[in-house]
Order: sequence, then structure tokens, then C-alpha cells
Amino acid sequence: MKITFYGAAGGVTGSCSLLEAEGQRFLVDCGMFQGDEELEKKNLDPLLFDPTTLTAVFVTHAHLDHVGRLPLLMKGGFTGHFYATPPTVELAELIMEDALGVMTYDHKKMGKPIIYDEMHIAGVMEAFKAVEYDTPLAVGGMTVTFRDAGHIFGSAFIEFEAEGKRVVFSGDVGNVKVPILRDTEALPAKLDALICESTYGDRLHESSATRQEFIERLVSEAIGRGGVVMIPSFSLERTQELIYDLNDLIERKHKLAHVPIFLDSPLAIDALKVYRKYSRYYDEEATRYFKEGDDMFTFPGLTPTYTRDESMKINHTPGPKIIIAGAGMMNGGRIVHHALRYLSDAHNTLLLIGYQSKGTLGRRIMDGQSPVRILGENVPVHCQVKMIGALSAHGDQNKLLGWIGTAKPRRVFLNHGDPAAKVALAKKLGELGIKSTPVEPGMKVEI
Repeated sequence: MKITFYGAAGGVTGSCSLLEAEGQRFLVDCGMFQGDEELEKKNLDPLLFDPTTLTAVFVTHAHLDHVGRLPLLMKGGFTGHFYATPPTVELAELIMEDALGVMTYDHKKMGKPIIYDEMHIAGVMEAFKAVEYDTPLAVGGMTVTFRDAGHIFGSAFIEFEAEGKRVVFSGDVGNVKVPILRDTEALPAKLDALICESTYGDRLHESSATRQEFIERLVSEAIGRGGVVMIPSFSLERTQELIYDLNDLIERKHKLAHVPIFLDSPLAIDALKVYRKYSRYYDEEATRYFKEGDDMFTFPGLTPTYTRDESMKINHTPGPKIIIAGAGMMNGGRIVHHALRYLSDAHNTLLLIGYQSKGTLGRRIMDGQSPVRILGENVPVHCQVKMIGALSAHGDQNKLLGWIGTAKPRRVFLNHGDPAAKVALAKKLGELGIKSTPVEPGMKVEI
């Protein structure tokens, strides 16, 4: 078995790996690069492999940096099938359509190129085959099994068995005790190689037991100032989990005051339909609420704002209020319009709840930059800026060490992380007696 790392090798985004086995070629993910302008220009580069030579493509989950360039495979002549869990199939379509919408908007406003069209997205969807967790699948001489990664709804790490070897691609590994989602499954025994993400390989999150306490305290403080709470949130998983927690704090535990809450993300609103459809993927607590007839994603005070006109009307509602809007790293989406309006007021709060890639507006604010450039204007950052790591969809260093350590793979290749995170995780794995290698773009390895 041979593996070539084409994306998420020198950084966190653009996941794309080529697996060669049984005389055939397979791809694991094909996502967009996200971050600063220089990084996102890489999405315009030609693919470094020939899509017509691929037998199949396996998709770990539906985040943009894992599925955003799937339509380019169809554009390049790929004629095989894509494999993913049922929720991932449906969520991936929403993500790709949203990406096309962003590209179309940027093309009209700034002349930026559009790299694929509706026909290519339709081609991907026609070629998708849905696969359930823990159900071995025979593809191109390999046995392939999707396991629950606990990262986002429908996410998987994928186990490949071929040529007498067993290799796992982690995709993204979920955090501990995440609402709605089941825990990450254990790695299989006798694992020859693990290709593992390292996004938080050098950091620890707050305790998951205190995630609601953090939300309650920070939101209560912000409400007490009479201001606006801006929460840039990834449309898949982070938003749904946050709504779940707010519902619990407001309706069940009565620990938060009733204030207007706006869900200002068409993509997140559309994704809720998929969550409701696939209730069989819920964890034990969410399943209990569902069977009791509790719609966890609807409660008094929550207003979805789907259209632009509805979004603009949020400005007419006085504080205190909470605005949940994409994008999670503030590199686009409706959150930038709210940031332009509210960042300069000391009564307001910006609550960051996910990874902030280098070069993004969210990262610059997190690092203390002020003023920041938004939509052509210099905006001073006077609001409170807070971050909650326990709300991350990624496992931290301890989660990764525990997950990898129980299986003790013969070799570990670390991708999907900044250099410092990969090096830190590699050092910790070495202390456990596990050999690991941080990968670089274009690196080839043989298992």
C-alpha cells in the first residue's frame, strides 16, 4: 500500500490523500483550502493527480475542507463512485452548493473565478453511495469500513484492509462528550498505519463537563452589559450543538434569561433538516429527548433568519441579543456584517467557539489585532473577545493521545495540523513509544 499526501499536509485544510492498493488508486477526501488569500488561491491550482485513474473516492465527513473540491473530480473526468455515510452525503450537497454560491457572489463583486458549476455538483451527488457505520464494504479488492469519528453529524474514520495490511484515515477526530453525537469509536487492533489529524495536537480544551458553565457565564455576562453576543459558528455541528446547549440552559434548566437569539445562517438552517431526518445517529441523551417529542433545535426566542432581508432586520432589535452566524473563522458569511457593526462597542461580546486558521479575520481578532479590516473599513476591536475550546468539534491533545494510545499503531502519520501542533503531538506520542511522522505536501510513504 502506498499513500501520497496532497492536502492538509502542511496545514489544517484542503484534506486530500491518495491511497494505492491492489493495483488501483483511491482518494480519501478532496477539500478546499481555507484561510488567508494566499492559501485559498491553492484552490485554483490544477489537481496533482489524474481523476480518471481513480477507482473510488471515500469521504470522511462533510466539512468544506474535506468535500469542497469533489466537483473538480467530476470536472476532471472521474467516473467512479463516492462513498460516505447517509448524513454526510446530504450535508455534502449543502456544503458544495453553498461554496458555489460564495464563488458566484465573489465573482460578481470582485471578479474571482468560479471553479465548478451545478452540473459538476449534480455529478457528485449521482455518483454517491451511502454506507452505514461498521458495515464492511468490498471496493476494488479492498475491505473498507466506516467507523463513527464523533466529529460532526455522520463523520467517520475509515478503515482499509488490503494486501495483508490495515490502515486507518482518521478524518477529523471528535471532542469528548459532545451533545447529539456518539463518542468516537475505538481504533481497531493490529493497525499497520494511522493517518491522523493533529489540529489541536499542542493544546488542551476546557473540561467538557464545564462547557455549559462557560456558555452560561459568558452569555450571562454579555447579556448583563446589555450588549450583543456575536457567535461566529461553523454551520455544521458547532451551530447545532450550540443551539442544543442554549435550549437546555434556557428551557430545561432555566439558567439563562430569555433574550432574542438569531440563527443567521441559511446553511445551518438547511442542515437542521438532515439532523431531524437521521435521528438514529443521535447519542443516548438526544435520543431520549427525541422520543419524548422534544425538538432540540426549536425553542421560544430562537428566530431563524434565512433571507438577507430577515438578516438585516436583526439590526432593528435592541440588545441584549445573541447572533449565531457563519462563517466560523469569520472569513466570509453573514458574521462579517455583524462584526462590522458591533466589534467597536465595548458592551458587546465576540465568542469564538472553533479553530481559527491563520490569516482569517477570527484568528487576527483572537491574536489581539485592532483595528481589523472588514469590507473595506478599518474597525477597532473594543468588544470583549472570548474563546471556548470545549465547544470545538476536534479532540484536543489528550483525546488524540488516548485514542491513538489504546491501539498503538505500528506507524502514525500526522496531517491536518499546523507544524507546531504536529511536532508537539509527535513528541507526546514518542513518550508513549509510538513512532509518528509529521507529513509534508507531496510526501509519499509505503506501508
